[in-house]
This record gives sequence, C-alpha cells and structure tokens, in this order.
Amino acid sequence: MAQVDIEEVVDHLSREMRRALRDAVDEVNPDSDLDEYELFRAFKRAVRRKCSTWETIPDQYVRK
Repeated sequence: MAQVDIEEVVDHLSREMRRALRDAVDEVNPDSDLDEYELFRAFKRAVRRKCSTWETIPDQYVRK
C-alpha cells in the first residue's frame, strides 16, 4: 500500500480539478453562477475535513 498527501495531490491538480468541478456543476445545474475559484476553495476545505492528511491507497493505483 502506498500513502499520498491528499492535500498536496489536490493542490498539484488544482487547475484540472477546478475546471472539472465547474464542468460537473454546469452539467447538474446549467443555470448556476458559482465562482469556480470559490467552489474549489470550498472543495479543498471539505477534503481537509473528510480525509486524513496521508491517505493510504492500493499499490495498483500508483505507477512509478
């Protein structure tokens, strides 16, 4: 099993995740006018509350 610093992973993928969150909200609620940066900040806070700093993931999901 591998461990990842989930907050660092989210930060590293911030551009892609921010856009993916925006696209998901638009798909579910096309009339939404949420700010994608505000949405992403709220997402990061939720990740901090719900996840351990170091999350254990199966080796099959890590490639070196």
